[in-house]
Amino acid sequence: MNLFIGIMIPFAGTILGAASVFFLKQEMKPLLQKSLLGFASGVMVAASVWSLLIPAMDMAEGMGKFAFVPAAAGFLLGIAFLLLMDWVVPHLHLGSDEPEGMKTTFSKTTMLIFAVTLHNLPEGMAVGVVFAGVIEGNAGITMAGASALAFGIAIQNFPEGAIISMPLKSTGVSRTRAFFYGAASGIVEPIGAVLTILLASFIEPVLPYLLSFAAGAMIYVVVEELIPESAEGEHSNIATIGFAAGFALMMVLDVALG
Repeated sequence: MNLFIGIMIPFAGTILGAASVFFLKQEMKPLLQKSLLGFASGVMVAASVWSLLIPAMDMAEGMGKFAFVPAAAGFLLGIAFLLLMDWVVPHLHLGSDEPEGMKTTFSKTTMLIFAVTLHNLPEGMAVGVVFAGVIEGNAGITMAGASALAFGIAIQNFPEGAIISMPLKSTGVSRTRAFFYGAASGIVEPIGAVLTILLASFIEPVLPYLLSFAAGAMIYVVVEELIPESAEGEHSNIATIGFAAGFALMMVLDVALG
């Protein structure tokens, strides 16, 4: 698999998910939405551990007992970065009428797209940093492992694309525009991946920090947004089942292909 295809795979997952607006006639059922949110959470948590944090610590094994430092520092910085973005970027979560971030006159549709874009930014960074590790010839990251992460994120991007396009259609937006908005929310992933690859290529020693930074950002999205949204109301146990399925699938992909 070449580099271009690798960084575009997650974006393709978002596009395919957004395209579901052409095939599903009604609004997505809450039970299905909860299971998909749980599934996406499981994939992101497993990817953060096996594809990002563990390789970050392996790269720093020369630090001996302090090999945890790059992973811990990068992880906390990733959390802090997404926390800052959450405060600054105006966005609106599904099922909520109260926008977050800076006050703005943006439409509800625009702020919904911004919310999903915030989800996708750390995922693009994660894909970029693992492929940067492959480019640098780091023994801890293989092309198969990087590809497993790209496929895993693409799988969890499918429900994210559907979760943004379907509600937009239900608000009166045309199917074509809903698809376009849902797909556009994922464009930040290949952009973030390319920028991360460029950064890591110039400053190789920061690679462990970048890996754990992406992990922290992804975990922030899971804990702050995906899990609370999936646990609201009735039948929250379906989200737990979805989480277990997503976690197990991503774990298998990473271990089997890595």
